[in-house]
Amino acid sequence: MEIFHPAEILSRDEIAAVQTRRLARVVKRAARSPFYKAKLDEMGVDPESITSLDDLTRLPLTTKDDLRASYPFGMLADEHRELVRLHASSGTTGAPTVVYHTEKDLRTWADLMARCMHMAGMRKEDVFQNIAGYGLFTGGLGIHYGAERLGCLTIPAGAGNTARQIKLLRDFNVSAVHIIPSYALYLAGVVAEQGLDPRDLPPRIALIGAEPHSEEARRRIEEMLGLKAYNSYGLSEMNGPGVAFECEHQNGMHLWEDSYIAEILDPQTQEPVAEGEVGELVMTTLTREAMPLLRYRTRDLTRFLPGECACGRLHRRIDRITGRADDMLIIKGVNIYPMQIEKILLAVPEVAQNYQIVLEREGYIDQIKVRVEIKEEFFIEDMRVLGGIQKRIAGLLRNELLVTPRVELVEAKSLPTSEGKASRVVDLRETKD
Repeated sequence: MEIFHPAEILSRDEIAAVQTRRLARVVKRAARSPFYKAKLDEMGVDPESITSLDDLTRLPLTTKDDLRASYPFGMLADEHRELVRLHASSGTTGAPTVVYHTEKDLRTWADLMARCMHMAGMRKEDVFQNIAGYGLFTGGLGIHYGAERLGCLTIPAGAGNTARQIKLLRDFNVSAVHIIPSYALYLAGVVAEQGLDPRDLPPRIALIGAEPHSEEARRRIEEMLGLKAYNSYGLSEMNGPGVAFECEHQNGMHLWEDSYIAEILDPQTQEPVAEGEVGELVMTTLTREAMPLLRYRTRDLTRFLPGECACGRLHRRIDRITGRADDMLIIKGVNIYPMQIEKILLAVPEVAQNYQIVLEREGYIDQIKVRVEIKEEFFIEDMRVLGGIQKRIAGLLRNELLVTPRVELVEAKSLPTSEGKASRVVDLRETKD
């Protein structure tokens, strides 16, 4: 196993020792912020009393609402003169969430990101194209500095402008890209429209993330673009990208436990779920200086994967994000996550890349409709063929969801597309009240 950083090969005992030492330190640092000082005082927790990992449950859970309520400086644990950067959410509804960084925070983040990229097979010799938004969004600069830390020639392409993306890929023989899954599928479609085979594009590695996606979506990306696509996980509150990443075996994402403590809790009770069960990922930063976070509720749903990875790294692996606790749809009393629908649709050979979930209300009853793009060669005038596809998709969805959605087949490229994160759910229920 070739490694980028010695922390990759820590034993379980060494990981526990690092976490214990850093947890005690980060709680003391967090207590310097107005928010955590008040919170710990209210709970009667003396930061000096946190001496083992068993003390973690004595610490408060932190939510996005806490970050918003503390805007702009309530979570800050360092002096302003030590800060070198901030990232923030868009803040289009209410106060944004802001995350601050010291110079050391940025170096640590770049090292974590470079560690991830190296683990996925990238090397100094690679030409890397970053197809992500720059600015306040963490995915752009976070990935960018990681690639440069690894030593790659890095192209800060940014998001959108598909024609330019394709030209850059071809002109500079780009070997690795960072790209949102839905945009990867869209880009492959645009290349095909130009009469080219998307598999002839030069990248051999795609780093995908920023939006939940199914294994079927990943395999379709790999097949259409002729590369290996590695799943990743990050969120702005934990720096951004670089929290967890797949190795070459693509069997779960190694979460860097020397920098984070991860818990998986029941979203309703906040109690730990059984080993291997899906729950809400709760994270504590261990190396953050400017703005440490204790037991942050990500709202992302995942599970710890049992056993050890064949790569030899012993950092625990999390499964792909199956959705968000606050993205759950309740239809006819049944809990449904959009990712369940994508998993079924993209496994159907006749289905194209795009789909839309429409929520409607008839009288007092909520209904779910799934609009599905069908590949051109299957979208023909023979209603028996289309009817058979429609019935098959409806049956597969019923078996997965335990409710029967209405399935509407539409022509390929007829549903709205976006060069950013895909918006899959359209809720029309409120407009009909």
